[in-house]
Amino acid sequence: MRKSTAPLLITRGLSKYYHGKTTVHAVRKVDLRVYPGDFVVILGPSGSGKSTLLTMLGGLERPSLGSIQLGDVVYHHLEEGELTELRQQKLGFVFQYFNLLNSLSAAENVALPLRLLPLTEREIEERALSMLEQVGLKERAHHLPAQLSGGEQQRVALARALVHEPELVLADEPTGNLDSKNAALIKELLVRLNTEKQQTLIIVSHDASFRKLANRVVYMSDGEIDRIEVKARGAD
Repeated sequence: MRKSTAPLLITRGLSKYYHGKTTVHAVRKVDLRVYPGDFVVILGPSGSGKSTLLTMLGGLERPSLGSIQLGDVVYHHLEEGELTELRQQKLGFVFQYFNLLNSLSAAENVALPLRLLPLTEREIEERALSMLEQVGLKERAHHLPAQLSGGEQQRVALARALVHEPELVLADEPTGNLDSKNAALIKELLVRLNTEKQQTLIIVSHDASFRKLANRVVYMSDGEIDRIEVKARGAD
């Protein structure tokens, strides 16, 4: 639900080329605006460039051409240390394969982003447990990832992405490794976060059912945006 007319994220001419024996144009001249409270879904077949676009938006990969701006920060050209700081403070990431540390409990995994902030141990623990409670896993706080189901691990990963209250959450195929029941649960959580907390989300997926959840749908093919559909959430 949008509450501001000023974009949160702007890309201009964003492109990514990989040079080898031939040049691969992974992303071509993407112009995109995302507003506070948007639920954006990027749909497209494998090789369409959607995941590469997401990694550039998250500062995990640098563009070959073009610019990315989050709020008043133009960040595609920042030094690595500055880029790391921006990711830690303003962005949250959810990956298809969870990326949890196997030696840490659910609560310890969720707490990791907080350890970069000026917080006491008690504050870190309280915020991590509160976030796990919001995703329905407070009772599993002290379990290791190997003791959790795939759906539970993805909920832990979502809690970790949200615990430091980022301005923007980026999720790459967040249900791609889950069965239909757990996928539905993750989708429900994402919708609730967006509608109740006005969390801005950008989701990359092959799953066309995400289209019904979003208010802005970006269709990609061959590295380009084919069209952007702005719609009422829940409309077919």
